[in-house]
Amino acid sequence: MFKFAVFGNPIHHSKSPIIHHKFFRQTGIKHNYGRVCPPIDGFSEAISKFFSKGGIGANITLPFKKQAYQFADELSERAYLAGAVNTLKKQNNKIFGDNTDGIGLLSDLQRLKMISKENKVLIIGAGGAARGIIAPLLILGSMVTITNRTKNHALELANNFKQNGIIDVCNIEDLENKKFNLIINATSSSSKGQIPQIPSSLINNNLCCYDLFYQKTLTPFLYWCKQQGCNCLSDGLGMLIYQAAYSFKLWHGILPKTKYIIANMR
Repeated sequence: MFKFAVFGNPIHHSKSPIIHHKFFRQTGIKHNYGRVCPPIDGFSEAISKFFSKGGIGANITLPFKKQAYQFADELSERAYLAGAVNTLKKQNNKIFGDNTDGIGLLSDLQRLKMISKENKVLIIGAGGAARGIIAPLLILGSMVTITNRTKNHALELANNFKQNGIIDVCNIEDLENKKFNLIINATSSSSKGQIPQIPSSLINNNLCCYDLFYQKTLTPFLYWCKQQGCNCLSDGLGMLIYQAAYSFKLWHGILPKTKYIIANMR
């Protein structure tokens, strides 16, 4: 039985076991880590069984992050703000829930020198992926704009985070010729071979574009951005590795080194 695992459906594509094995080799901390693919309606049963059989920590990916939020007995502040959990830890016979997505993204953006205080950031999408990354950007001092096909979802999200900084909402059709320092694709469009329907006038060689999705070649969104003249591009592989590192720290008290792992995972 694994002591640590990633839960998702589907999960066969997950790089998390590879990343955590590298953390184990680097730190010397024994860390047997596997994949678990519960039925869509079977997460609660699967995660309960995992911890009852001696599990210590779990990463949670789509589509179970909101269910993990409900499952946890206690929450970190960032998990509470996100309304979603991507990391669980059993401690003192209780389940503690955290969300390391936001700090993972911010760490990668800082590594890439894509972000600084008072930057104007456009987030495309208002789903669970967006919810997990907003607070750290606002706390840093960035000014965040959310755009989404369904405006009410974007308004609800902005209202949830207004106490953390400057955040507003803009209709997709009203984005024409607006200026941003960074655009983040937090939709699932790239995983479907599609691109968000935003105006091409947004994209130029004076801003950076980041896709939370990752793959070996440029994602559809990043390829489109490059065609529009943007050369500051990155997918979400670095974010994935950083969020895994902060999960590892929650479980073991040590933050693994990540930069060489990012370079070697391509």
